[in-house]
Order: sequence, then structure tokens, then C-alpha cells
Amino acid sequence: MSKKKSTFEDSLHRLEKISELLESETDLDESIKLYEEGVKLSKECYKKLAEAELKITELKKELGTD
Repeated sequence: MSKKKSTFEDSLHRLEKISELLESETDLDESIKLYEEGVKLSKECYKKLAEAELKITELKKELGTD
């Protein structure tokens, strides 16, 4: 079974949940795992935002509004 690719919104929601969990009482090992997951998710979100920005820039150039 293949894993569904998460959307930007899914990743952002998970980052919010991770933040809440890290603010609560978690042990060190769990905190490290959550932090690592958060870093990966934040990189994915940044990449998706950069791609969206590039797409918008390209569309603006096509319309001649840039």
C-alpha cells in the first residue's frame, strides 16, 4: 500500500500538533523524534511555498503584470 502524499495544509497541521506535543511533558527520546519530524515537515512546507511563489511569478510574467 502506498503512502498518500501530504498537502501543505496537512503538513502545517502536523507541525502545529508537534509544537503542542513538544510544549507538553514528553520524554527526551520522544522530543527528539518529534523535533526531527518537525524539521522534515518544515523543509517540505518551505519547498512547497517556494514552488508556489515561482508558479505565481511565472503566471504574472505570462500576463505581463510583473
